Amino acid sequence: MTPTPSTAPPASEPTPEWLHLDRQICFSLHAASRAFNGVYRVVLKDLGLTYPQYLVMLVLWEQGELPVKKLGEHLRLDSGTLSPLLKRLEAAGLVRRERSARDERVVEVRLTEEGDAMRVRALEVPRRIAAATGCTAEEIHELRARLDSLTERLDAAAKAG
Repeated sequence: MTPTPSTAPPASEPTPEWLHLDRQICFSLHAASRAFNGVYRVVLKDLGLTYPQYLVMLVLWEQGELPVKKLGEHLRLDSGTLSPLLKRLEAAGLVRRERSARDERVVEVRLTEEGDAMRVRALEVPRRIAAATGCTAEEIHELRARLDSLTERLDAAAKAG
């Protein structure tokens, strides 16, 4: 199948069409991300979590207690973004932040009993999200692998300048 003009790959020489919105992969990813956020907003309502808070909980359910810095690395978030999230999760009784006994400069984050118990209720979230995509498990796996590879290449390009 021949690509349509709006989806054809760019020519070797830049043309004004390169600046069309429908040619921008970043916009397609942005639009998909916003659509995911809309579905997550509905699905996470029963848990009382926002999508970023859910991501924090996912890391803590998987990794256990972590320093704030390490949690931020997992989520690709800086402390200025992460701290308010943790403050709200702590106010909700789901996590606890405490200074490390080994190094006072380090703040550790861990789940409370309530936060740990929420994991069982959260098991339904991935199934509902997968159903909303309309993709098979294999398609989701392939898409994730391609996006992870893209992220690695973009990180390398950003580091290279």
